[in-house]
Amino acid sequence: MHTGLRLAFMALCLGIMAYTLDISHIRQSLSAPSPGWLLLALLLTLPQVFLSAWRWQLTTHALGLSLSLRRAVSEYYIATFLNQLLPGGVGGDVARAWRHGHRQASRTRAFHAVMIERASGQLALLLIAGIMLATHPVVLTSFHRSEPSGTTGQILLAVLAGIGSLLLFRTSTRKALARFGHHIALSLCGSHLWIKQLSGSLVIVATYIGAYACCARALGSTLDSLTLLALIPPVLMAMALPLSIGGWGVREGAAALIWASAGLSSSEGVAISVAYGATVLVSSLPGAIVMLMRRQNTPPHQQTSSHRAGEAAVEQDI
Repeated sequence: MHTGLRLAFMALCLGIMAYTLDISHIRQSLSAPSPGWLLLALLLTLPQVFLSAWRWQLTTHALGLSLSLRRAVSEYYIATFLNQLLPGGVGGDVARAWRHGHRQASRTRAFHAVMIERASGQLALLLIAGIMLATHPVVLTSFHRSEPSGTTGQILLAVLAGIGSLLLFRTSTRKALARFGHHIALSLCGSHLWIKQLSGSLVIVATYIGAYACCARALGSTLDSLTLLALIPPVLMAMALPLSIGGWGVREGAAALIWASAGLSSSEGVAISVAYGATVLVSSLPGAIVMLMRRQNTPPHQQTSSHRAGEAAVEQDI
């Protein structure tokens, strides 16, 4: 999906929300957040990054590649920061895969390692979402009880997300997915590896959900914990769609739709989503510091060649 289409999609989602939701209520909710809850949300991102880097290292080693934990953590911080700035939310991952592959015998394996590492997290998120909805089906139950009136904006957002997904995946083929099927078997399904992958990914997803819940409490949400934990995973799943920049627009649209489907205030859902987005952006700033430190320690001619090669890899939109 081209950058222009992603920007247009994000702007359209935000425009629909501005037209259909109570912006004054969202602004009021964000005016005086609890600093203690926001600090706790930020603290939860620390183990999140370190565990994600460990999961990446585990995956690369299973594919026969070398990667130190220290390098993995610094690369992950850089990728997290770039994902907040580059269209699609995957540019940082493409860049870290390229840099890692540049030092390895197989660049294909390096890219596959990043793809598999990210997929491991999405599978864990899907598992948690399924369990929460099965044990506390607040969204499905309320959706069947709710009236269709007053949800035009949220329905339109869902339709747009579906169209965007079709545009994004229209070029996916069975052959392209089969390229790294063997690597998936090696790094996800190997002896004892699946236990480590699953347990690590479950803890990582728990930190994402915990940070989101902290943002909800920071804005004074009075939802009970079980209901809140059932609503959050679907919103996080929507962020996996590389249709915007840093998840903005897609995340807020999903929150509006899910909160409305549960018979709750869409404005509250969007406000919590905005607070979470801002928290994620702040938590990624160490990546900018790592980038600046590397730039200072890298000769100018190497900076130029690395920058050009990195741009080429991002433009491929892998």
